[in-house]
Amino acid sequence: MKLSKGWIILIVIIAIVVIVVGWGSGVYNKMVTRDENVGKAWANVENVYQRRADLIPNLVATVKGVADFEKSTLTDVIEARAKATSVTVDPTNLNAQSMQQFQAAQDGLSSALSRLMVVVERYPELKATQNFMELQAQLEGTENRITVERMKFNEAAQSYNTYIKRFPGRIFAGMFGFEPKSYFEAQKGAETAPKVEF
Repeated sequence: MKLSKGWIILIVIIAIVVIVVGWGSGVYNKMVTRDENVGKAWANVENVYQRRADLIPNLVATVKGVADFEKSTLTDVIEARAKATSVTVDPTNLNAQSMQQFQAAQDGLSSALSRLMVVVERYPELKATQNFMELQAQLEGTENRITVERMKFNEAAQSYNTYIKRFPGRIFAGMFGFEPKSYFEAQKGAETAPKVEF
């Protein structure tokens, strides 16, 4: 049985369409997978920030036990915690503005906690309590986890952003609405080492 020229052309067109659709769906699925990886990394970031926020009430309660402790420092920490926990970011909308708002709120809490730890240095009886030492160790561990999870998030966002900006991902990203994700950035002034004088 001999195929006519029309049938051969139709078979070739169908084969090309099947190949293009298969290739396009593969590119699309990779974008979806990388986008989901960014979402997962973001959830891990939020998880460790929530852990820090959960430790703060215990830390504040322990510090309040010192009768003459500076109340304004505790108030700053409590207000910074409230602000940090009120700012949430939808992982599907990780744009520069939402990331800056989230990061500013978390940086404010970090700053308030740093001031609290500096003030605590003046209270040796507080530093000597077992409860405070345990909370401080947990807080330090959480800060380390935050650093690690932020780094993992940035790596996932970089992988995703690179994929959607390269050919052929760029074509499909535009067609299906895949937008670049923002990164965590270092705090302003972090590039300058603090001056230590003795």
